[in-house]
Amino acid sequence: MTLTFEADPSVDQALTDGILALWADVSNAGGAVGFVPPVTPDEIRPSLLRHLAGMAEGSHRLVVGRDERGEVAATAFFSFNSHRLMTHWVWLYTVMVHPKHQGKGYGRDLMAAVEHTARTAPGFEAIEAVRLGVRGGTGVDTFYAKCGYKEVGRVPGAIRVAPGDDRDDITMLLTLT
Repeated sequence: MTLTFEADPSVDQALTDGILALWADVSNAGGAVGFVPPVTPDEIRPSLLRHLAGMAEGSHRLVVGRDERGEVAATAFFSFNSHRLMTHWVWLYTVMVHPKHQGKGYGRDLMAAVEHTARTAPGFEAIEAVRLGVRGGTGVDTFYAKCGYKEVGRVPGAIRVAPGDDRDDITMLLTLT
């Protein structure tokens, strides 16, 4: 089985529900995607609605991966910079692969789809780099390095997961030029 990736999918209830379920499952499995378990889809909904509002405004883009049943299995959101001196790079947010699909190479497939979108999709013509924030202590920085991202910054203890559990905020960069 492989995932099928699509940039800028139509937003409907099935996509919204699929992303909410994915986000909750990833968070509750310990994924570093903005929440700490336990979390419910209802608690995540305001964050997703902000992403979707950004998509409607044109400031955010989405790459979604679907499994053979058409269910949402992976996501990555791009956020364009509004500052006129930083429009040549984008942020990548909420990069997720469902826990049941991890270890099958789908994360690499998602990151390849992200890079392909950043290099070829309409609206990305002036984009020279993709920046990604990573929570330290999870090992995902090693994964992103294998996908071509380089660590370009680190703020020690900037992310407080719980009292006494502070993690580094790592900035990684994929240069497209």
